[in-house]
Amino acid sequence: LATGPRQDSSVFYEFRTYDIKPSKMKEFLEMVNKYFHFRTAHSELVGFWYTELGALNKVFHIWKYDNFAHRTAVRQALAQDKDWQGKFISAALPLMEKQHNEVAYLVPWCQLGKPPKEGGVYEWVTFQMKPGGPALWGEAFRAAINAHINTGYTKLIGVFHTEYGLLNRVHVLWWNESPDHRAAGRHRAHEDARVVAAVRDSVRFLESQQNALLIPVPCSPLK
Repeated sequence: LATGPRQDSSVFYEFRTYDIKPSKMKEFLEMVNKYFHFRTAHSELVGFWYTELGALNKVFHIWKYDNFAHRTAVRQALAQDKDWQGKFISAALPLMEKQHNEVAYLVPWCQLGKPPKEGGVYEWVTFQMKPGGPALWGEAFRAAINAHINTGYTKLIGVFHTEYGLLNRVHVLWWNESPDHRAAGRHRAHEDARVVAAVRDSVRFLESQQNALLIPVPCSPLK
C-alpha cells in the first residue's frame, strides 16, 4: 500500500458482516458461542465481534485463507458439514437481515498484531480513498497511520486494502484499553503537531470515513 514492498503473498482475509434482527441479537450471540466451534474446525478465525457504537445490531468476523483455492475447499466442506448446517446455519439464517463480505490483503508494511492483554475494545475504521490506488495516496496514508502509532495511546492490529468489494478502500483495526482511554488518547493526538500534519496530508485523498466500536465475543481469538 505504498511505493515500498509490493503485495506478494497469497494469504488474504475475508470480512463478513451480518445485520441481525434487533430483537434477535442476544439469541444469535448465544448460538455463536454454543456452535461456532463447528465452523472454526474448517479454517482460521481471526476475530469475531459485535458492534457497540457506530453501527448497531451487526456482527463482524474476519477469516484467514491461504489462497482462493483454500477458501473454495473450505466452503465446499462447510456445505457438507451436517453439524454446522443443522445446528447453526438453519437456525441462524432466520435471525439475519443481511450479509455482506469483502476480501482484503494486509498491506505489505503491516503484520497482523495482537493486543497486549485480553479485554479492551476494538475500533474498526474504514477509509474510502480517491480512485488512483496506493500509487496516489499510499505513502500519505501510511504516514498518518504511523503518526497515530507513535503517540502510544492505541495498538495497531492490522491495516487491510480491499481486493473484492469497493476498491480504494482501506480498513484499519485498532485496540484500546477502553472507550475512555481511546477518547483521552484521541484528544492528545489532536494536539500533536506531527499527527495533525500527517492527517492533513492524507485527508487530501479521502472521500469518506466510518468507524465502529467492536466488542469481542467469548469465542473470538482476538479478545
